[in-house]
Amino acid sequence: MYCPSSLSFSVLTHCLPVLYTQVGCEISVFNPETDPTQPSSVSMDPWPLLPSPPNLSLPEPLYYDSYFPGNESDLGSRNDTPDETHQAFDKTSSVVITFIYFTVCAVGLTGNTLVIYVILRYAKMKTVTNIYILNLAVADVLCMLSLPFIAVQLALVHWPFGSVLCRLVMTVDSLNQFTSIFCLTVMSVDRYLAVVHPIKSTKWRKPRVAKIINLTMWGVSLLVNLPIMIFSGLMPNNNQAWACTIVWPEPQGAYQTAFMFYTFLLGFFLPLIVICLCYLLIIIKVKSSGMRVGSTKRKRSERKVTRMVSIVVAMFVLCWLPFYVFNVTSVTGTIDTTPVLKSTFEFVVVLGYANSCANPILYAFLSDNFKKSFQNVLCLKKVAGLDEAERSDSRMERTRMVNDVTAEMHNAALLNGELQTSI
Repeated sequence: MYCPSSLSFSVLTHCLPVLYTQVGCEISVFNPETDPTQPSSVSMDPWPLLPSPPNLSLPEPLYYDSYFPGNESDLGSRNDTPDETHQAFDKTSSVVITFIYFTVCAVGLTGNTLVIYVILRYAKMKTVTNIYILNLAVADVLCMLSLPFIAVQLALVHWPFGSVLCRLVMTVDSLNQFTSIFCLTVMSVDRYLAVVHPIKSTKWRKPRVAKIINLTMWGVSLLVNLPIMIFSGLMPNNNQAWACTIVWPEPQGAYQTAFMFYTFLLGFFLPLIVICLCYLLIIIKVKSSGMRVGSTKRKRSERKVTRMVSIVVAMFVLCWLPFYVFNVTSVTGTIDTTPVLKSTFEFVVVLGYANSCANPILYAFLSDNFKKSFQNVLCLKKVAGLDEAERSDSRMERTRMVNDVTAEMHNAALLNGELQTSI
């Protein structure tokens, strides 16, 4: 997702297409390979927030180019200059959102870096689930590294970093969204295998296999992001200002709408169906077999891990659902743009980014291993000889897993015998 500015110029790379400052008129598109003083002209759609379906009403365009000195007369010629109250509201909103961006960046970068460190540092943390969490944390760190650039564009209403960095930031920013949902989907499938098929899945649920799956996820995310990598670039705003956005070829409206559905389906809806199906099957399995087989320490541990992963998934949906509701509504419904709506949309975008800094906090509250590791690294509760204890615990855990698998096979055999006798 990429929406550094308010609902004016810029872009949400993997959902909302281009957010234009010049509405219903002809503007220039920058081509880095040509003379920047001779941009080509293209006709822009009259909807500055979302794709331009025919059933959208636009009572008042949303402008941020009034922030540039000398634009007042130009805006006045279009007879749609925002009043002073709206301008003050927009500027205040911009300052607040910019501050929130930097706060989210600081918290998310610190928390996810800590997650990466403790997983790589301690032997006990190198479980299959934690390897997927490591992948999720890496994606979140890359996203957090792109936030300062987004915040600067929001504050300046201008992209000062050039076309190469624009394309890089937009690609990295969008990679986080796709890699995150793909990773959560894989984690949900892993929980399904661990709970529903604990014996059959042992040969697949290994750290080495998890690492291969992580690399595959990054490859798939790169393929999904090809449109962003190809079409991202700079678009001129007013007074020599530039916006980092996606410059679609003609017909722009068709490309924008298709891309919105493309990202909604691959980046949210279809993975969410797989996730819900996995947890539905887990619930059915737990309810049907919970009373027959005795609870073991390993099973209690698996349930805790499943609970943690399910809450992380729920947090992701909570943070990103409003964003996609805006996207879908833009095509299927009617939206009247107002300053309040514009600020609400800004908050929705920040909420999506905030998901990246929420994950480490969830790990600390929901996982004893993460909590103890965080305390040790931050010197809140120093444990002497932690590495040796971790290795010893790891050996004991492997032995316990073998014993539990043997016990489960024995219980399954007994259960099968009971069923045969009853028949």
